[in-house]
Amino acid sequence: MSKKIGFIGLGTMGFPMAANLKKAGFEVIGFDAWKGVYEKAEAAGFTMVDTVKEVAELADEAIISMVRDYAQNVDVIFGENGILTGENTDGKTVIVMSTLSPDAMNELGARVEAESGLKLISAAVSGGASGAQAGTLSIMTSGDETIVKSFAPYFDAMGSHTFYYGPEAGNSQVAKLVNNMILGINMNAVAEGLKLGQHYGLPEEEILNLLKVSTGDSWVVRNWSDVSEWTADTALAVLLKDLIATYNEGVKLNIPMPFNALSSTQLFNSMGKEKK
Repeated sequence: MSKKIGFIGLGTMGFPMAANLKKAGFEVIGFDAWKGVYEKAEAAGFTMVDTVKEVAELADEAIISMVRDYAQNVDVIFGENGILTGENTDGKTVIVMSTLSPDAMNELGARVEAESGLKLISAAVSGGASGAQAGTLSIMTSGDETIVKSFAPYFDAMGSHTFYYGPEAGNSQVAKLVNNMILGINMNAVAEGLKLGQHYGLPEEEILNLLKVSTGDSWVVRNWSDVSEWTADTALAVLLKDLIATYNEGVKLNIPMPFNALSSTQLFNSMGKEKK
């Protein structure tokens, strides 16, 4: 009999992640605040329920939260009909796969364990919608190491690489901020380089072909056809949020990160998009 895993948040990232869990043989117990996704989810073989509480009760050992931000995670976990209101949930684990600040994630973990018999681990992801669909996400985990290792089959179904960053739940979020800071800086560099080439009439595709086999190579270069289409109200907005969070961490800890600060300011301009 296949294990039942709860999945809350079936959006652009969450839906394909849940679909890959289903393809790997797990039974997905799903919930989303937008009921418009239910028909599609049921067609994909998910068991959809009306409340988060039901997700927590029906899942065998783990409930994934892939909602947008801290406030939504608080509502999912502690709100009316939230995870903590479920019966027979002691010993189960909440896997928060959203991107939050390190302090916010640590606070969630401490509160869950203080107010319930559940555990919480963090598993931030990188790879975007294309990685979620292909099942090739990079997954950054932290929390109880024994629990993290026991959930390897779940992570393997959704990603191609899983990393462990220690017992503090917020540690994986630090790793995600580091990754996205470097992503943001790199995006600015590639976009500005292409603008210079465009000024002189150089074909963009040939510049990208050069970079892919030379010292300017990067994930951004190899995926520019997708990255260049990121919009101001979706992926770029999410990245800017992470760059600002990284800046705030630097200010708090007195760690100078001038390239991150500049990338935060220039991101939309470099990408030729207007901030909404």
